[in-house]
Amino acid sequence: MAVLEGLLPLMPPPLTLLGVVLVLFVLYLLSSTPGAGKYPPGPRPLPLLGNLLHLDLKRLQVSLCELSKKYGSVFTVHLGPRKVVVLAGYKTVKQALVNYAEEFGERDIAPVFRDTSKGHGVLFSNGNSWKEMRRFALSNLRDFGMGKRGSEEKIIEESRYLIEVFENFKGEPFDTTQPVNYAVSNIICAIMYGSRFDYADPTFQKRVDRANENIRLAGSAEIRLYNMFPWLRWCCGRWLVNRTQVLKNTDKNIEDIKGLVQGLKDTLNPQDLRGFVDSFLVRQQEESDQPGSYFHSNNLIFTVGNLFAAGTDTTGTTLRWGLLLMAKYPHIQDRVQEELSRVIGEREPRVEDRRNLPYIDAVIHEIQRLANIVPMSLPHTTSCDITFQGYFIKKGTTVIPLLMSVLQDEEEWETPHSFNPGHFLDEKGCFIRRDAFMPFSAGRRACLGESLARMELFLFFTFLLQRFHFSPPPGVSEDELDLTPSVGFTLNPSPHQLCAVSRI
Repeated sequence: MAVLEGLLPLMPPPLTLLGVVLVLFVLYLLSSTPGAGKYPPGPRPLPLLGNLLHLDLKRLQVSLCELSKKYGSVFTVHLGPRKVVVLAGYKTVKQALVNYAEEFGERDIAPVFRDTSKGHGVLFSNGNSWKEMRRFALSNLRDFGMGKRGSEEKIIEESRYLIEVFENFKGEPFDTTQPVNYAVSNIICAIMYGSRFDYADPTFQKRVDRANENIRLAGSAEIRLYNMFPWLRWCCGRWLVNRTQVLKNTDKNIEDIKGLVQGLKDTLNPQDLRGFVDSFLVRQQEESDQPGSYFHSNNLIFTVGNLFAAGTDTTGTTLRWGLLLMAKYPHIQDRVQEELSRVIGEREPRVEDRRNLPYIDAVIHEIQRLANIVPMSLPHTTSCDITFQGYFIKKGTTVIPLLMSVLQDEEEWETPHSFNPGHFLDEKGCFIRRDAFMPFSAGRRACLGESLARMELFLFFTFLLQRFHFSPPPGVSEDELDLTPSVGFTLNPSPHQLCAVSRI
């Protein structure tokens, strides 16, 4: 019923609806024609609606995990008229993304992302353009310090600015969202543009806030419905307010990026590259006489936009989960700070300290595991017909690698639904790696910023925990801190405030 209630405000006039229903019913019958093999099982779909009555669109990942318990680790679900294959559990997801990397390696581009990226950039693209942009991005992000000493210095500098902001609240309750997001965003900005921005800069604030709002809206029930029924834009577009806002935010951020790129272009010195954009501009000049070059302005603008949004939201969200979990579990926070005091003392943390801080390393990994911020990864598409685990999957089928089912796989984790740093510690208290730790996905489409994100999480977390003790606001107990995530494309903590009390 909740799904139907969500559809009612979007319903077109009766005659239009009837025509659309007839067309889609024919498409549904055609798509249901038996193929050359055994399809993955799944709940029986209704015409047009598919399995919407089985799903909670606000918690789609939870619904899919529940369905996997009945239908197995490879199953079919119909999102509206579209057939989608879901992969659940560590062994199945790893087998698909690593052992069958080519077959499951294409990106499924949902209508809302097709509207905003138009096939450009590095996140929502396929084919040779994607290959060229990903290869270039990986190479140049490394050149400009991703995961290296250069990035370490940038993060340490930014940690000092973030500490100043936290200190200004003088132990009073505040929302960590904006300062944490601004700090994390400045790291990717320094790599992209060669400079950071002041937290008080209104243009910078709006750029970060718009990118984060788009990620939140992309996971809304309205956008999910639009992705299932893209024809809604033609018959009831004025009611798709979230889609309209996403497009407005995207257009404004593109305008801002163009301005920043133009400023760098006007002062470009090929012998002194300041960041990723400079490197792209030089390559663009080198290939200016080559027809069909992928180093064009659209790919530059959208690749920068993709990296900016992804590099801000995922790491910032994980760090905020970490601070919330420290406030909720003070005994774990105490142990983190004891290890910091014993191993580092009052000096500033460095990346090389990680190997001597096994408990903190375990805590950060467990934060990522439990936070589960990208529970359904970004959907893939099969590049060819494939038989996988005995099931036939057609070329062009949308595939959801259910990362939530990996990070909470009951066969891999002792207490999958509890915050337990012991998942990453052996009996001697030494840090251990776990194969089922896959928050960055795997295979051809794994997060290209993984090494930078790992460095950011370690340094920001240790700097903040060295300087502050985090607790709930006065009158709120640890038990009252809510760990229910907000609705969004990524899973953010629910709105909350914390107190950051100085330890010095």
